[in-house]
Amino acid sequence: MKTDEITGRVERYYTGKVRAHGPTPAGVDWNSQESQVTRFDKLLDVCRGVEDFSLIDYGCGYGALLGHLRAQGRRCSYVGYDLSADMVKQATDLHGGRAQFTTDESLLAPAAFTVASGIFNVRLDVPAPEWERYVHETLDRLHDLSETGFSFNVLTSYSDPEYMRPDLYYADPLLLFDRCKRRYSRRVALLHDYPLYEFTILVKR
Repeated sequence: MKTDEITGRVERYYTGKVRAHGPTPAGVDWNSQESQVTRFDKLLDVCRGVEDFSLIDYGCGYGALLGHLRAQGRRCSYVGYDLSADMVKQATDLHGGRAQFTTDESLLAPAAFTVASGIFNVRLDVPAPEWERYVHETLDRLHDLSETGFSFNVLTSYSDPEYMRPDLYYADPLLLFDRCKRRYSRRVALLHDYPLYEFTILVKR
């Protein structure tokens, strides 16, 4: 399956979610605002203690991460990218004038940091080996876009089997840690100590 076929399926899925639920955690397929905030805090550990940085929100949805950054008083130059034009419209309506949002990946210039929340979770009916290839290609892209570091989260293969769904992707955190360590940087952290069925990886250059 070609990459554009995979991204097309993902785009249609998330467009359907935001049309059904609007600019809410459910609109980006999260079950609560509390869990969304927990994810944001873990992802932003990659830029802890840094001020006045540039950041790409890769898979920005309706721009909730920008709202989180503003609520924390963080100062950064933010660009949001998403496959879904409906998501970008919601983000622009909510945050227009304070940040740039786009569906055109070619417009993205490298930033200090790139973060990606939840973009690898919904595999749908894409065969697992092809989805893993897509994940690896996307991680290469995150690395290329990031001058200082990047972070991402993924559902964990250590999830309780009775709660695992066939349309979702559950990654082996040890394998992804190893890939990031060998391919991108010696400075890699694996966060798997918070109460969600997922993990976060931070890569610092």
